[in-house]
Amino acid sequence: MSSTYPGPSPLDPGALERLWDFDDPAGSEHRFRTVLDTERSPLAGAELVTQLARSLGLQGRFAEADALLDGIQIDASSHPVLAVRTDLERGRLRNSSGHPDQAARLFGSALRAAEAAGLDFLAADAAHMLAIAEPDRAEEWTRHGLAIAAASDESRCRRWAGSLHNNLGWTRQEAGDLPGALAEFEAALSAYREFGTAEQARFAQQAIDQCRTAMRGAE
Repeated sequence: MSSTYPGPSPLDPGALERLWDFDDPAGSEHRFRTVLDTERSPLAGAELVTQLARSLGLQGRFAEADALLDGIQIDASSHPVLAVRTDLERGRLRNSSGHPDQAARLFGSALRAAEAAGLDFLAADAAHMLAIAEPDRAEEWTRHGLAIAAASDESRCRRWAGSLHNNLGWTRQEAGDLPGALAEFEAALSAYREFGTAEQARFAQQAIDQCRTAMRGAE
């Protein structure tokens, strides 16, 4: 799969990630607003707005976030990255506000557009969100995301394998399939050790330990 953004996107993905702290969406909001104040590229500014909207959604400020997305002036159909990001963030807002069916349609649109444009990282994100919005198809969508990550030559996309295996592990554990869950948690740990952070690897090890404890209790 392609590792480049068609267009291309004027934003550096790594720099964008560094603006995020998902444990502190208000702080992330502040950073996005600060960068937007000095951004000169309209397309880059529009992409930043999608992330600002996401930070508001994480704070439960759904109407404000929707208004920001509605206010984007660039025709997203001419810019695949912006189109995908917009659908992803609208989908997250719908899912978080209790409308998973609407969210799934938006995530599906984002997935199709991202795959067509070779946007591996965003395609894996969309598959991951579909697994959340459609829990009855969680394994199907998670496997789809894992296939995207495995086929990508983009290291940041391959990093998705850790989160996806972890999510599938919890799905299987909740379904009572402890051996299957353990296999997924171990796969997550392996992925995090290769592509993730020490903190992510530590959380994966904790999940393994908890699953093994549950297995011993079930004997």
